[in-house]
Amino acid sequence: MAAIVGSVWVTATLLMFVLGGHALNLLRVTATSRNPPSTPTVHCWCSSYPNLTVCSWPEPSLSPPTHYVATCSERHRQKVTQQCHLIQPGSSSSDLISASSPSSERLWHCHLPSLKLLTSYIINVTAVSSGGSSSHLSSFMLEDIVKPDPPIDVRVSPHGIRNLLVEWSPPPSWANLDIFPLKYQILYQYKSRGIPKSVSLGPYENTTVELKGLTQGGTYMFQVCAKELLGLGKCSDWSSPVEITIPRTKS
Repeated sequence: MAAIVGSVWVTATLLMFVLGGHALNLLRVTATSRNPPSTPTVHCWCSSYPNLTVCSWPEPSLSPPTHYVATCSERHRQKVTQQCHLIQPGSSSSDLISASSPSSERLWHCHLPSLKLLTSYIINVTAVSSGGSSSHLSSFMLEDIVKPDPPIDVRVSPHGIRNLLVEWSPPPSWANLDIFPLKYQILYQYKSRGIPKSVSLGPYENTTVELKGLTQGGTYMFQVCAKELLGLGKCSDWSSPVEITIPRTKS
């Protein structure tokens, strides 16, 4: 098994030398003796910049027993690698991660600790089975994969005639809120004369927004997403929807 993994890593390194900095993203290297496992489809994101980076990939439903080896290295120091802490599907830690990133698939996860800012990294995830091995190899910068978890505790309440107050709390996993603040967007949906409408508002730095001039008797559904204040990476997934009907005033 060690020989197979070593062979895959040498092959990947040679390809990187030949290709240079191009086509690294989603570059996949396969080494096989008979019937290799499927190549891992790896997705990495940083849910708390800069110290909580996770990579995940689905567990194949139909395959021989598979062992994974995950390593990470700085792109310009490829000989210095660190092991990624693997978390198997179904473990308590995996359940916590999956709760923030819902998926119907059984996912493997790995934690990448102590990554540096403004540094290009290479992630290598190798699947090894009795039939051979296959690898996913890709590069990323921490700043490009920032994606907070969704805001929590979204609350919507009447606030005067035809007005609503929308409130929420930052994602608990975002640990450095004072140093790296978040901004937020609001998405609300409703029907106008039976036609579905949607409006996106923001960004807001506060966690409370008053919306005015809405329709009495109208039903609105609200969601909120969070993004790093300076615009690094992507906005989070939308929060769970909250629905409210604006009361009609008595004539």
